[in-house]
Amino acid sequence: MTDQDTTSTAQLAQPIDLPCGSRIKNRFFKSAMHEAMATRDHAPTERFATLYRRWAEGGAGVLMTGNVMVDDTQLGEPGNVALEDDHNLAVFRSWAEAATVNDTHCWVQLNHPGRQSPATINPRPWAPSAGRLEGEYGKFFAEPRELGREQIHDIEHRFAHAARLAKQAGFTGVQLHGAHGYLINQFLSPLDNHRTDEYGGSLDRDADRMRSLVETYQAVREAVGPSFPVAVKLNSSDGQPGGFSEDESLQVIQHLADLGLDLIEISGGTLEKPTFATTTGDKEDRARGVYFSDFATRVKQLDLHGTVVCLTGGFRTPADMEDAIEQGVTDMIGIARPLVLQPDMPQRILDGDIAPNDRFKLPWITTNVKMLDKAFNAVLVISWFELQMNRIGTGKDPNPKIGGMRALLFAFTQHGPAALTPRRRKNHN
Repeated sequence: MTDQDTTSTAQLAQPIDLPCGSRIKNRFFKSAMHEAMATRDHAPTERFATLYRRWAEGGAGVLMTGNVMVDDTQLGEPGNVALEDDHNLAVFRSWAEAATVNDTHCWVQLNHPGRQSPATINPRPWAPSAGRLEGEYGKFFAEPRELGREQIHDIEHRFAHAARLAKQAGFTGVQLHGAHGYLINQFLSPLDNHRTDEYGGSLDRDADRMRSLVETYQAVREAVGPSFPVAVKLNSSDGQPGGFSEDESLQVIQHLADLGLDLIEISGGTLEKPTFATTTGDKEDRARGVYFSDFATRVKQLDLHGTVVCLTGGFRTPADMEDAIEQGVTDMIGIARPLVLQPDMPQRILDGDIAPNDRFKLPWITTNVKMLDKAFNAVLVISWFELQMNRIGTGKDPNPKIGGMRALLFAFTQHGPAALTPRRRKNHN
């Protein structure tokens, strides 16, 4: 390793302490991706353990699981894992044990989809308010029912219970998914939340659109105790006029930091205004650069009381990662898709095997049929990365030469027609 290499990774290699007292060994954060490997009764398989052991051995400080649903009747995607009771806890323990080797944290991303549950999976979804999903994808989702107060409290209890079970299984933290148009995001957005009770209205007090998130966080914290990491994934904004704005997001982050939140992961978009993957991944990356960096800079100016900031999306060179930390844009570097194709990328960067300006290029994913590429653009990308994760989970190496047609066939074989309906992109990072 050269002096230049040592200098280029100095910040990335530094450990960081969370408000709860836990220490993360470095600044690499593997962000959530939908693995799509659950059993028919929504339990993880041993493939999860194999996949996550590969990532843990690859050097990241934190591994975030894909969506783990708190209610198995309310799923966001086909192949979701659900954690409601201790029925499958032995398999969760195996997953956690594998994912925490090499002094690695592995946190469970807890979620409820609200109305963003495809009709092929759930014909009777719940939401803060009635009203179908708008936009071109709305036809794929059923009309939701409005949640009553008792049902809201039941969901908050489910989050807390799932967090307790995750800790019992051996995972080292949890994250509440409050982004991407799922239930918590729906409560926060004035476009989705039209309630006139204490769970609607402004963001000027706890008794408002923030209330459900705050109550959920407090219930989870009580369930896991003060020394267990609790994180939140939050939109910088919904990206829509009249929706959840950046100023409102900053307000929510400040309140959560005041309550003792350990980590905030910054993301953005909803199904109605998505940040969808395109089949030409590298071209997309070069056009966008690092996602949400301006907003992350605003977050870092808040009085965060030690809450760690993770910025996810668009990091493709070690130099960009190092600069983002050195310049105070973020505390941790969120990465997803590149880690599917290079599970040991963090360790290779730290060892100097990847030069500071070496750029990771995402592949062009195509079926070689233009009509199919256009019709299944985002689904095609999701399915392709799910196939690669499945390969790793069965002990194989990723294979970037696999074509898009094989990915679509894999998804259809695994999950039937539901796999080909629009899904909010998890692996845009």
